[in-house]
Amino acid sequence: MQCRSGCGACCIAPSIHQAFHGMPEGKPAGVRCVHLLDDARCALFGRPERPAVCSAFQAEAAFCGDSREEALRILDALEISSKPLSGC
Repeated sequence: MQCRSGCGACCIAPSIHQAFHGMPEGKPAGVRCVHLLDDARCALFGRPERPAVCSAFQAEAAFCGDSREEALRILDALEISSKPLSGC
């Protein structure tokens, strides 16, 4: 599957816990990456500064759904379900 033009959900919904170029504290879930351009393309695509987690992400229907809004819902739910339990 090819990335949907104008989507960028994978650059908003997930958190990135490691520091990377332009975001020294990482990226919290639900926060737009500073490298996400106005047309929803990544300004770091293909560059060595791009986080490994971003380079490894592969668009597929299970994550991207049928629309940008659905992709955001799916990726938000995955982010929430993958959080470690606290207070044990």
